Amino acid sequence: MAEQKKTKVVDKWKTKTWYTLVAPDIFEGKEIGTTVATDEKVLKNRRIKIGLGEITGSFTQTNAFTTVHFRVGEIKGKTAYTKFIGHELASGYIKTLLRRRRSIVYQVDDVATKDGKQVRMKTVGVTAYRVSEHVRKDLRRAISTEVKAHAKELEFSQLVQEIVFGKVSNRVFTKIKRITPMRRFEVRKSEVMETL
Repeated sequence: MAEQKKTKVVDKWKTKTWYTLVAPDIFEGKEIGTTVATDEKVLKNRRIKIGLGEITGSFTQTNAFTTVHFRVGEIKGKTAYTKFIGHELASGYIKTLLRRRRSIVYQVDDVATKDGKQVRMKTVGVTAYRVSEHVRKDLRRAISTEVKAHAKELEFSQLVQEIVFGKVSNRVFTKIKRITPMRRFEVRKSEVMETL
């Protein structure tokens, strides 16, 4: 009978290292958590999702439903520095805006900032009453014009803050409510056009 060869089992957890994740300067370089990786190469470009309330420490209605997306960039020692790559509102929150006898206007726009960054903004507007297709087209045109013009005036870091903290939504809402009475307007998702 052949003798079985015994192999030594290595505990993979012992080979891994804990890294501290740090938010970009837009979010005051706050520590946003920790992650584990076998080495830096595995950690580089890793996507991180975190609630906006956890970063700001304020769990207001908007912050509670907003998830911010980061990507690990530079790594120094046991610290991993991240960069902003987008945000998203919870689908459950968007569903609460949708009601009968109202019209929903979805819009997607690629905007460029003053410093040349490209950002895709996905927005949703909810009218106070049901409107015609003609009014919807006017709303889409107005939304597109406003977000593109506003993005051109701002640096990337300023635009990110205004998107995430709702200033863009308020600004566009003020413009489009002149076309028809509006219930709500939100930037439901943003994506930075990345080149890896």
